[in-house]
Amino acid sequence: MKADQSTCRTSMPLVLLTILVASCSSEETASTSTETTTDLSADTQDSALLPHQQMAKDFLRELIEIDTTQATGNTTVAAEAMAAHLIAAGFAAEDVQVLGPSDNRGNLVVRYRGRDIGRKPVLLLAHLDVVDADPADWTLDPFTFTEQDGYYYGRGTIDDKDEAAIHIANLIRLKREGFQPDRDIIVALTADEEAGTDNGVIWLLANHPELIDAEYALNEGGGGSTRDGVHISNGVQLSEKVYLTYTLEVTNPGGHSSRPVKDNAIYRLADALIRIRAYDFPVVLNDGTRLFFERSADIEEGELAAAMRGVSQHPPDPAAIAFLSQVPFYNARLRTTCVATLLTAGHAENALPQRAQATVNCRMLPGESVDAVLNTLHTVIGDAEVTITSIWDATPSSPSPLNPELLSAIEAVTEELWPGVPVIPIMSTGATDGLYLRNAGTPTYGVSGVFSDINDNRAHGQNERILIESFFEGQEFLYRLVIRISKSDVK
Repeated sequence: MKADQSTCRTSMPLVLLTILVASCSSEETASTSTETTTDLSADTQDSALLPHQQMAKDFLRELIEIDTTQATGNTTVAAEAMAAHLIAAGFAAEDVQVLGPSDNRGNLVVRYRGRDIGRKPVLLLAHLDVVDADPADWTLDPFTFTEQDGYYYGRGTIDDKDEAAIHIANLIRLKREGFQPDRDIIVALTADEEAGTDNGVIWLLANHPELIDAEYALNEGGGGSTRDGVHISNGVQLSEKVYLTYTLEVTNPGGHSSRPVKDNAIYRLADALIRIRAYDFPVVLNDGTRLFFERSADIEEGELAAAMRGVSQHPPDPAAIAFLSQVPFYNARLRTTCVATLLTAGHAENALPQRAQATVNCRMLPGESVDAVLNTLHTVIGDAEVTITSIWDATPSSPSPLNPELLSAIEAVTEELWPGVPVIPIMSTGATDGLYLRNAGTPTYGVSGVFSDINDNRAHGQNERILIESFFEGQEFLYRLVIRISKSDVK
């Protein structure tokens, strides 16, 4: 018996929903599916999970427990594990490919075939590699999937094996439901996003661009924010800052420490770093960051909300800039930043230093010039004895354009699952593989529907974790979103 639509399409927040297995019939097709997720507590048992949720959890467990770090890991093993699940689910072997530049840096590319009506595919991107994690620094084993206190713990649970597991589980769910999209859906799980020389997106673009050619891509970099357990916004990444790293160096003849001189390499370098600390790059807003502050103002209060509105003006209000600049989260979205991160100097405790070096990491606004940042550092330091050397070439990328059709779909699904929660365009202060796709002509948007506490981001950190409830919310969000953007008659 078909369930009543008003029961399945409840407007209650997802956190309050319970399983409606009995009422939401499996006969309901994927194009109109409104199957709800579970109300998951810290004591959730697997028996409470729907089949597609259990599948996503199993895939996440499997991926977490495969070492995919740069130093000792192997992304090919992880790619082949997910490929095996797809083949077992009935995907054609020619549509499931594991390929890469070396035996241990494999990428998975799978194509879900749609009707050929002339629409370019959509690409769903996630990376399989993770940053290193020293078990001595964790209270739990980073490479053992652990369920505890309402969270899944393990390296990669939030960056980015959660999305990899979700994408594969959702593809299999769609296939089991007989969903027929109006365009192909491509999923690419790639290597070396975090580090290394065998970046999967770069390699695919150079060697097999046809496999990931798409109208646009959905990637990490977005996601929702909660505060005190309340969903406050769902972020969509339109752009990301550009990663620049410089070495500052001062050399000196040195001498005996018993006869000090004012021209000390350490002091000279310290003076340069203090000048960098005191300097603020100018505020520059693009369409995405201006919209971020405009929409964020609607969910904030008091002086913060007023400052967000003030900085969105043309030109921005100086008092608003000064207020927001005090908060690192907002300051990083206003301007290019440069900060000292490493320091080494001297060769003996009883000798004047002959060399002093500092590493300065900059995050440049998209659209700004690398040469302009370097020239600014020279001007700010104002000392020709301090040499500045780039550690590697930067890879700038322009923001993805606002896509009204995609943004409308994201807003619609967000309203279905979390009524009243606004969708807010964001600029990531970190870097993702989206920059390579953007530079290759594929607009890329960070969006996941996975919510996390605005004050508890553990990506790359100790005891990385994802809220269990948020993991399954993100799975349902991406499931519904992919249906909307790949089927023209879904409203």
